[in-house]
Amino acid sequence: MAFLTVNDLEVSYGLIRAIKGVSFEVNEGEIVALIGANGAGKTTIMHSLCNLLPKTTGQVFFNGQDITHLPPHKLVPLGIAQVPEGRRIFQELTVAENLRLGAYTRKDKAEYTQTVNKMFERFPILKERQKQVAGTLSGGEQQMLAMSRALMSHPKLLLLDEPSMGLSPLYVNTIFDMIRTINEEGTTVLLVEQNAKKALSIADRAYVLEIGKIAKTGTGAELLSDDSIRRAYLGD
Repeated sequence: MAFLTVNDLEVSYGLIRAIKGVSFEVNEGEIVALIGANGAGKTTIMHSLCNLLPKTTGQVFFNGQDITHLPPHKLVPLGIAQVPEGRRIFQELTVAENLRLGAYTRKDKAEYTQTVNKMFERFPILKERQKQVAGTLSGGEQQMLAMSRALMSHPKLLLLDEPSMGLSPLYVNTIFDMIRTINEEGTTVLLVEQNAKKALSIADRAYVLEIGKIAKTGTGAELLSDDSIRRAYLGD
C-alpha cells in the first residue's frame, strides 16, 4: 500500500458534488502535485483529507492506517501536517510563538530548541524577526512561517495548499526551492498549486483535476511536455 492512499473520494456541498470519486496515491519520499483551474476542487480535497470537511463516500489510508474519519487533531501525532491556503498563521502572536504552537505535540525541550534552530537556518529572516508580531510580516515571510510552523511537528507527510499564492516571483522561487529541500531531507509532500509550471517542475508525479475528477496523471516531466496541459495550464 502507498504511503497515502485515497479511494473513491466524494465530497458534496449540499446538492453540489464538488469531488466525484477521486482516487490517487502518494508514495513515501515523493513530491506529488494536484493541479487544476480555480474551482476544480483542489483545496476541497485537502480539507477532506484532514477531515475538516465531511466525506460523502471514500476512504483515506495513511501509512497503513485508516484515517478516513479520524479527528483532525489526531492526524498531527501520526505525522501529517498541513500548510493551509492563505497561510493561516496566528496574526497577533509573534513568530516565535507561532513556531511553539507548531510543536505542541513535542515535549522534549532540547528537541524543540534544535528544531527551532533548524527553521532559523532555513529561513534566517524568521530568526531576525522572531519577536515580531506575525501579522506584520510580508506575504512571503508569512508563508515561510507557515511552513516552518508545520515542520515543527516533524511531519512524515506535508500537505501544502497553494504555497505560492500572492507571492512575488522571488519569494515563489524561494518557497519552491525549500519544498525540494524539505523533500530531499525525507519529508513526503502533497502539493496543491495553481502555478502548474512550478509545481510540475519539482513533482515526481502529478494529477490533473478538472471539475472534481482526475482527468490525467503522469510524471511531472511528462505533464510539462504534454501539449494539452501546456495549453490549458502553462500558458504556452
